[in-house]
Amino acid sequence: MTTQVTHAVIPVAGFGTRMLPLSKSVPKELLPLGNRPAIHYVVEEAIAAGIKHIVLVGHAQKSAIENYFDVNAELDNQLRAKGKDKLADSLNWLPVDVSVSMIRQGRPLGLGHAVLQARPIVGDNPFAVLLPDVVLNPFTTNLAQDNLAFMIKAFRESQHSQILVSAVADEDIHKYGIAELKQAEQLERMSGDENASFAVAGFVEKPSLAQAPSNLAVVGRYVFDACIFDYLAKTQPSVGGEIQLTDAIDALISTQGVDVTTMLGDSFDAGDMTSYMQAFIYFAQQQLAAR
Repeated sequence: MTTQVTHAVIPVAGFGTRMLPLSKSVPKELLPLGNRPAIHYVVEEAIAAGIKHIVLVGHAQKSAIENYFDVNAELDNQLRAKGKDKLADSLNWLPVDVSVSMIRQGRPLGLGHAVLQARPIVGDNPFAVLLPDVVLNPFTTNLAQDNLAFMIKAFRESQHSQILVSAVADEDIHKYGIAELKQAEQLERMSGDENASFAVAGFVEKPSLAQAPSNLAVVGRYVFDACIFDYLAKTQPSVGGEIQLTDAIDALISTQGVDVTTMLGDSFDAGDMTSYMQAFIYFAQQQLAAR
């Protein structure tokens, strides 16, 4: 069994209702953060961590996302004819050894169902899942070493699937899935200066502060053993008639064990209007300062 993680699944089939009216005609993943679309940063993160094959799981109205990562030959030729080679090169930024595939979800049956659609491409290989609404701050971490890169390394060493978590304020705990560590004292050994990986006993979905087993919330980055596909295929629809990824993770915990990785830096919810606007301003300021 290979432990090399070279595939990343990015579910992009959501309609982005929290981002209306901006997302009515433009996929929310292509809304800008500074001078690039949000999904650009997510794919950059995956590539920096060693991913070679990006699998987008979308639907018919999301073809613009696939087009963004393709080469527009006509535009490229026009730019080069005008002597704008540097600009043309910047648009075709994907490394030559990285490929992007698009597969359709078909029916909107939830995140677990979306991940399962990638199975024909991923096969029996371990893989990462990156939720495109969650954009990790590229200005505060080393993408080639931190977070996703660390998770992939931890998976290779332990062969335990990894889930990224981050400490949240007490007043925000009810908004997230919260991790229950197998050993609560592990929280005392956490450091804000480096990633750490701990065994997890399970997750409590949107608990009250009194019910929360920790303050570690799921962020939106996963590294899975390929057997998660088997659990997803057997998972019955639950909340909202959807196939929940968390149900398959619970089954994986009970049979193979799963670890959580603590996050370095911070992240933005690019699928929420308030957080998105804050992120846009922050990314624009960082890019202007770097000029």
